[in-house]
Amino acid sequence: MTLLYIGSLLFGGSHLFSILFPGLRDSFKAQLGDKAWKALYGAVSLLGVVLMVVGYGGSRAGPATADLLYEGWYGMKHLTMLMVLVAFILIGASHGKGYIKKWLHNPMSIGIVLWSGGHLIVNGQRSDVWLFGTFFVVALADIVMSEIRGKRPDYIPRVRSDIIAVVVGLVLYAVFLFGFHPYVLNVPVV
Repeated sequence: MTLLYIGSLLFGGSHLFSILFPGLRDSFKAQLGDKAWKALYGAVSLLGVVLMVVGYGGSRAGPATADLLYEGWYGMKHLTMLMVLVAFILIGASHGKGYIKKWLHNPMSIGIVLWSGGHLIVNGQRSDVWLFGTFFVVALADIVMSEIRGKRPDYIPRVRSDIIAVVVGLVLYAVFLFGFHPYVLNVPVV
């Protein structure tokens, strides 16, 4: 669990710093230079994710599995599955120039909130709360701060981008539902 905690602090801390203190972030970026800043930020974020994954994997066996913070609402599994499907479509929409992105402003972070929030509904183990809670807090902070700052995408939307987002989302959902979850995580969903 220690690795999960450190990873969550590195990943969550670096992202929250960037989201909550953009002036200070830009000052560091100016001092280090754009490439050095991106390399440092990317390295800290990647290290955080790696530590989170390793720490989370280690918590899936042994006595840590009994460390429940709350009982997950397993009857809400279908709601979680719907939330994750919508999340994958929104994540797909974040890379194009479609109407979805234009309307929602920040589909990537909204998708991450849906994905992590859905997992928090059905999983109450301490490691689940740390992993998914970190992503939830970071994405929610990004949504709120982006709206406060009036950050809006500026382009002429294309339906083609939305169609691609839906197809990408459906494919990712199928891969995770029928491949990653049951065979990599050993957690069948269906």
